[in-house]
Parts: sequence; structure tokens; C-alpha cells
Amino acid sequence: MNFEHLVQINDLNNPLQEFLSREQLWQGLWQRVEQPEIFLPGLESCQILERSADAIHRRLDFGNAHIHDWVTFVAQEWLQFAIATGEGHAGGVLRITLEEPEPQALFLRFNYQTTLSQEGDNARYAEYVKSAYVASDLDTVRVIRLLVGGEQGAGIC
Repeated sequence: MNFEHLVQINDLNNPLQEFLSREQLWQGLWQRVEQPEIFLPGLESCQILERSADAIHRRLDFGNAHIHDWVTFVAQEWLQFAIATGEGHAGGVLRITLEEPEPQALFLRFNYQTTLSQEGDNARYAEYVKSAYVASDLDTVRVIRLLVGGEQGAGIC
């Protein structure tokens, strides 16, 4: 299954919305790499196994389920999570791209590639999975806004 959707971060037509800068948005996304427990319900721990200038290999522990992924990135441009196929997990890829078609008009593009078929009996399940992805991605943005709000008061961002 290939699935892609766009989430608007800053609505230039809404003066009441608190805008995020590209740097703040990136820092929030980076927290999803470094502290994924904040973003992933059920995640008990994350261990960084290897780190280089443009990639991180992690082990994510969801109780008895252990998932390995590789995060590659270009700072303030995109993150890609490649999840290894393992026992009870078919693997897949999530790429999150920062888009700014005009100054301050920030969007996140979420692109999922999985082995899940969208044909026949799987069609209904695939639609459910897509809905879950969208809900998770909207929650990611909500958590980033909360993190940035708290960090602004502390002078971190």
C-alpha cells in the first residue's frame, strides 16, 4: 500500500493560529526520533543502537514486540523511517517531508509505503489503516505544538 497525505501547519489566513517556524517544526519532528515515547502510545522504550551524521538505527520496544528501524534525514527537509520486517511486523517506510510553498506556509507531507494489499478482502482493512495513519500524524502535529509551546516559555526554541 502506498498512501500519502498533507497536513497544514500554518494557515496564513488564520491570524489567531500560533505559527511555527521551520526550525521549530524540525525540532519537534526531531523529538519524534530522539524521544518517540512521547509520540507513540504503547512504546515502552527506545534504544539508539547506532548513529551517524545522517542516520540513526533504533530498537523500539512495545512490550514483547521489538521493532528495528533506520531513520535517515536531511535536516529541516525530510525524515524517513524504514522499519525492518520482523516477527509480527511486515515492515514499511514512512517519509515525512517539510514543504513551504511560500514563506511561513508550512506543511508536512506524510508518505507511507507498506506491503499491505489494498485489493479484495484487504480493502476495508487498508482504509482503516489509512485512517489510523492520519490520526497518528495529526496527533504528531498536536504534540509538536505542545512541545514548542512549552519550549518557547523556557527559551529553548
